[in-house]
Amino acid sequence: MISVLVAAVGVLGTALGAGLTAVIAARAESRRQAALEREQARKELMQKDNQVLDLRVEHFRWRRERRQTAYLEFLQALAAADRANLQEFRTLKAATPPEPFAVERIAEIRRLFKHAEQAGDLVLLEGPDQVAAATHELILQFGTLVQAVRDFAEAHSGSADDLPARVQTIEAIGERYLAARLELIRGARVALDEIIDIR
Repeated sequence: MISVLVAAVGVLGTALGAGLTAVIAARAESRRQAALEREQARKELMQKDNQVLDLRVEHFRWRRERRQTAYLEFLQALAAADRANLQEFRTLKAATPPEPFAVERIAEIRRLFKHAEQAGDLVLLEGPDQVAAATHELILQFGTLVQAVRDFAEAHSGSADDLPARVQTIEAIGERYLAARLELIRGARVALDEIIDIR
């Protein structure tokens, strides 16, 4: 009977040991599974963050390219208008009064200036504020310069006595225009080189 009791205790001990081992193994498996799930969730979150980061980088690249295109188109349009305006001024300055008022040339300068203003509107839209303000100032200065050359052409056609004073005025306005142009270029360069925090 003792041998049966010893055998029963042995079987019971083995069963308890197996049960305890199964419980410990199940707990370990549960912890391992939870750790895997946490790792998977972390990976998914990182993947979503990377996708958002990629979208932000792509948006920033797109915005920079749009700004660069807008700035370049504006400066090119303004340069074309400036060349025409400067050519008219030089022609008048070199001519002996009275020089007939060149309606076609003045109209072409005005058309080129309007085109530059339209290109400037896109710069105002794209920004940033510093570049928009510099663009606005540059358009104002160039508009003043165009008007001064037009007034000079009208005065030149009438042989006005104040032509030398008008030349000095136009040259002073031209200096302010060039300073405003440099200010815009500086601001545009800073805006294009801007590094943003994309996180």
